[in-house]
This record gives sequence, structure tokens and C-alpha cells, in this order.
Amino acid sequence: MNVTVTPALALGDDALILSHRLGEWIGHAPVLEEEVALANIALDLLGQARVLLSLAGDEDELAYLREERQFRNLQLVEQPNGDFAHTIARQLYFSTCQELLYEHLAAGGSELAPLAAKAVKEVAYHRDHAEQWTLRLGDGTEESHRRMQHGLDALWRFTGELFEPVDGLDVPWSALHDTWTTRIGSLLRRATLTVPEGPKSGAWTAGAGRQGLHTEPFGRMLAEMQHLHRSHPGATW
Repeated sequence: MNVTVTPALALGDDALILSHRLGEWIGHAPVLEEEVALANIALDLLGQARVLLSLAGDEDELAYLREERQFRNLQLVEQPNGDFAHTIARQLYFSTCQELLYEHLAAGGSELAPLAAKAVKEVAYHRDHAEQWTLRLGDGTEESHRRMQHGLDALWRFTGELFEPVDGLDVPWSALHDTWTTRIGSLLRRATLTVPEGPKSGAWTAGAGRQGLHTEPFGRMLAEMQHLHRSHPGATW
């Protein structure tokens, strides 16, 4: 299928893919309360994805009939859940950025302003949830501290793409990056954690999800997400 890449498509893909990843925790979360919390965050993101993808075309076709290279989500959101601390690190990085981005979009006059104005309240909760768990795990036991730091370190290389310009979005990406860096750094210090160092010179860094290049786990996740729709085309419930 032919797909026109728009800001709504890129942001919609972010929300869709992260929603699916969080949904994978249902039935596997460490405690029932967290299973409900992660499911609610996943549903918030799915709601955002539906609005955004509807602005870009037919939401079902875009979600279930595109090939891997046609998705424009950040590589960060497609990363596997790992353990609970790893999931929290991914959520912390993404939600902090998403809140800043939606605050900016809500104050503008683009077609995304209404969605951003509504969604920023949801995203503030997502960010707060991740922050509270980062503090709890980082300043908890030796094992929880180790796992939280490992999750932060493992995903740090994917954070640069959060602030790469998206064609069609008039956003001060550099200023957002500075604010994000300050907030993340302040939180991690409070949690007795260390801000990860940037990739060593010459090392591979992520940043091509917006161009349709994805990491190996994404293909397996996409096959699972699209299996039912592709197996029963045109089915109704």
C-alpha cells in the first residue's frame, strides 16, 4: 500500500507500537496494580494512535496492512519490554519527551493541537508513573538499583532519535532536548542513579526509525500484532 509520511503518521506509529509493547505485560506484570496501570497507559496510547492514524488515512489499514519499512515509529518504542525496570526506563525516556512535545503542539495552531491538548494530560500521568518507579527502584534495594541502571544504560542509545526533526512539525527540537536532558538528569540524581554516557566514538547509534529502518525485534512484534487481521481479511465482529 502507498503511504504518505506525515507528522500524524509518525506520532501515531509511536503511540501504536508502544501501546502494543505495554499490552504485552497483561497477565505478566509483577503485581496486579501494575498490570492495571500499564494496561491503562497502553489504552491511552492506543486512543492517541487511533486519532493520529485517522488523520493520516484509514486507521485499520495503516495499523494492520503496512509492511515493516512503512512504519515511521521511533526505534525506542519498539524495544522489547525486558524486565520491569527496563520497561520503566523506556517509558521514562519516551513520556518525558512526549509531554514536552504535546505541550508545544497544544499551544500551536496545527491540526494536531486539539489531540495534543487532550493527550498531554494523559501523558503527564504516564511520565509521573515512570518517575515514581524510577525513584523507587533506583533508591531501593541493591538489586532494584542495578536493574534500573541497566535499563537506563541499555536504552540510552535510542534517545537521540526522540529529538530528530519531523518534517512538517514546527518544533524547537534543540530546546526540547535541553529541557528533557535537564529533567532526566535531575530525576536520576534523586534516584541515586547515573545518567548514561553517550555512545563511544564510532559506535552504532539508533536514529533511523523515522526513515523506516527498524531493529530486529520489531519484525517479530509486527507479525504478532497483524496476524489476526491478515489471517481473516474483511472479518467483522
